[in-house]
Amino acid sequence: MFLAVEIAGGVVFHSLALLADGVHMVADVVALAMAYAAVRIAQRPPTERHTFGFARTEVLVAEANGVLLLAGALVVVFEAVRRLSNPPSITAGGVIIVGGLGLIVNLGSAFVVAQHAHGNLNMRGALWHLLADALGSVAVIVAGVGAALFGAEWLDPIASIAIAILVVLAAWQLLRDATGVLLEAVPGNLDVAAVRDALAAEPGVEAVHHMHLWTAGSEQAALSAHVVLSGPLSLHDAQIRAGSLKEMLATRFGIEHATVEVECHACLDDDAHEHAPTGRFNTR
Repeated sequence: MFLAVEIAGGVVFHSLALLADGVHMVADVVALAMAYAAVRIAQRPPTERHTFGFARTEVLVAEANGVLLLAGALVVVFEAVRRLSNPPSITAGGVIIVGGLGLIVNLGSAFVVAQHAHGNLNMRGALWHLLADALGSVAVIVAGVGAALFGAEWLDPIASIAIAILVVLAAWQLLRDATGVLLEAVPGNLDVAAVRDALAAEPGVEAVHHMHLWTAGSEQAALSAHVVLSGPLSLHDAQIRAGSLKEMLATRFGIEHATVEVECHACLDDDAHEHAPTGRFNTR
């Protein structure tokens, strides 16, 4: 609803800053709708065709939101540069009022989304949209006050460029994080060496190798590793040891999805490994 108010205000009051904020808010509306749809899709159970489920739908939507942010910022910068040479007169009072209402709406929306954004890249992307819009509303107010008190009409396109810079920064962080998930990079809050050392330090563990750490869904850490246990051990004992290792990973590092392949000796080389028995127990 406020999107319509802001765009109408930008047209009536001749304010590019309001229109810039309106363009960003269009991206917000689309982003929030996509975020909601992604959350719904991600909650679907796995299928025979999609055995991992649909959690990464949220990551794909976060990528799309980042592209939307960048596209909106480029449009705003292009128009702002064009207006700098001959800034039009704006209706300062109307700009200040609409900008103030926008600040209230954006902060209120950001507060609601922030309660659900922790640990969810997609929701954090939506939050970035709203926070950037709130800062954009501040820039709109500054432009209106400058025009009203000092006749500084040039502040309006300058404020638009400032909004665009904020949008680009938000888009860059969102795209970087989402791309990292798609490339299965190590989550930023985890240290590979620390996780490996913690596994190796557990009682009865002789070695840890072939360890991989990545993000399974939006921000759900996952791990797979081969762990050599001192033995001899029965299959039952090996499974109990693997269970205790996974419990440690969940408790200390928040890694809820772990696949631990326990072995009685280290893996052979790849060529021999295909043909030689290894005596391994695979527990998941």
